[in-house]
Amino acid sequence: MQENSEISQYKLGLRDKIVEVAMNLFTKNGIRQVRMDDVAHEMGISKRTIYELYEKKEDLLYEVVLKHLEIRRAINDDIHARCHDVMEILLAVYHQTVADFKNINPLFFSEMNRYPRINQYLSEQNEKMREDSQKFYERGVDEGYFRGDVDYEMAGLLFDVMGEYIIQKQLYRKYSIEQLYKNIVFVSFRGLCTEKGIRAIDEMVE
Repeated sequence: MQENSEISQYKLGLRDKIVEVAMNLFTKNGIRQVRMDDVAHEMGISKRTIYELYEKKEDLLYEVVLKHLEIRRAINDDIHARCHDVMEILLAVYHQTVADFKNINPLFFSEMNRYPRINQYLSEQNEKMREDSQKFYERGVDEGYFRGDVDYEMAGLLFDVMGEYIIQKQLYRKYSIEQLYKNIVFVSFRGLCTEKGIRAIDEMVE
């Protein structure tokens, strides 16, 4: 019994390590470029060992996506906890997004849609994120930065479409993330703002 417990703990630790290594490879090189062989080689273990834990690449990628979103949620929670208002949050998210795009290959995001199970999971998570976005907009209205006469459910859908378009058309290859934010995201947010919010947005852009 003790031996089985030790084996289980070993496999649990191995799974965590495999996910960590795979996430580093996927985010660095994109998903299609990474094979199970690459993960095994990076860890110094046999490919058979990985296949004992993950039947196919999509199963491993699914756990990588879960871990990646868990990390993102923790960062997002920290941003909301330490920022005093929605404009500070917006600026902090901007800086975090810039850092992510410098450290993560955009193909990691665009290639996820090729996997049905992951695509379904991301769609479910997007619904939850829309709820958080609505709370963000409501807070902005209460703080006097956002206008009170805007349909923010519709605005949230438009931001989703913009994000999908940027990824689908791979605009990040032609423009820097700073340019995309300045000319698309900040310009769009400016339309939601009161005079107080417009001043804050303009200060960010400058």
